[in-house]
Amino acid sequence: MIIEKMLSRTGLLLVVASLFISLSGCTGLAKWGATSGPSKKQIQEPEESKEPPRIKGIELVDVNDSLARKLTESKKLGLFSDIFPTTASNNYLIGPGDVIEASVWETPPAVLFGTTNLDPGAGSSTTQMVTFPEQMVTPDGTISIPFAGRITVNERTTQEIEEDIVKHLTGKANQPQALVRVIQNNTSKVTVVGEVNNSTMMPLTPKGERLLDAIAAGGGVKQPLNKVAIQYSREDVTATMALDSIIRDPRQNIMLKPGDVVTALFQPQSFSVLGATGKNDEVTFEAQGISLAQALSRAGGLLDNRADAQGVFIFRFEDADLVERKNTAPEDIVDGKVPVIYQVNLRDPASFFVTQNFPMQNHDIIYVSNAPGAEFEKFVRLLSAAVSPLYLYRFFQ
Repeated sequence: MIIEKMLSRTGLLLVVASLFISLSGCTGLAKWGATSGPSKKQIQEPEESKEPPRIKGIELVDVNDSLARKLTESKKLGLFSDIFPTTASNNYLIGPGDVIEASVWETPPAVLFGTTNLDPGAGSSTTQMVTFPEQMVTPDGTISIPFAGRITVNERTTQEIEEDIVKHLTGKANQPQALVRVIQNNTSKVTVVGEVNNSTMMPLTPKGERLLDAIAAGGGVKQPLNKVAIQYSREDVTATMALDSIIRDPRQNIMLKPGDVVTALFQPQSFSVLGATGKNDEVTFEAQGISLAQALSRAGGLLDNRADAQGVFIFRFEDADLVERKNTAPEDIVDGKVPVIYQVNLRDPASFFVTQNFPMQNHDIIYVSNAPGAEFEKFVRLLSAAVSPLYLYRFFQ
């Protein structure tokens, strides 16, 4: 009986020892145990597979200071002053839907618009003026003036319309003069929406309103200035700038045009954090951008008991022109982007300076791999749970 127990004990010890030996390597542990993602070695040296790759031409790039600065320079947002140049004229242009009023004067003796004067003390003649009823500009951009017919007013100034009315009445009225004024502006407006206190449609005037005027008309922004971006759309062109950058540079406070759309966005970009960090989450950030150092801080930093400081990776679809391509064939480039994995070694103190210059990009993924020792610790915990001290005590009795 004693011999049988000894053999059973020996067998159990051999099983436990075999598990330790076979799974003590980091690769074995990573395969056998539950992990939050690939190890550093698996990213650096991906295993060959008989199946076709899920994505082709992945580039692994070590981050240094020169690369970080190059990326920072390339990620600068376009300037509104370059994308939306200021127009030369600030004149208000009439459009369909506007309500306007036209008045015509005729020098005596009035031929078309004269009336009989029954007051003998009024003189032999007086200049006659007639004001026509207010009318809305038709969808085809015209209005009707008696004796002048249909007058085209679309995308014209009031002065141009006055001159056209006079031209049509010349030869019919005696030295006619015309005055046109806008009663209701329905077309020359800018739309202001997003993170403002009051979404509005701001009418434009010959004064020449600018971008910050539109934001003020919307009651200002709801969020802190340094966390708000302004998306500006004109026809088929859209661009985005940080609000505080617009305020600091008066040139970016561009002149508005009818139909423009101003949208205030709160922290419009985001990145995802996975692996051995303080929290795994999607983290939003502001339009002017943040550095990798700031991103890691917002993610709670690296976990001391799990993280491999040499295994900090940023997954990104990068502009092909910014990457020295070693694995990507020209036919693998889609929409000018290539899949890139940037690697940062935080065991090197100099890397902390590099992370301050490395810019985060919208939809980036930060992944921090587990240290090899952390994988072994996981295995030990699993083994301890399976072979509890109470079980061992009873077994050896």
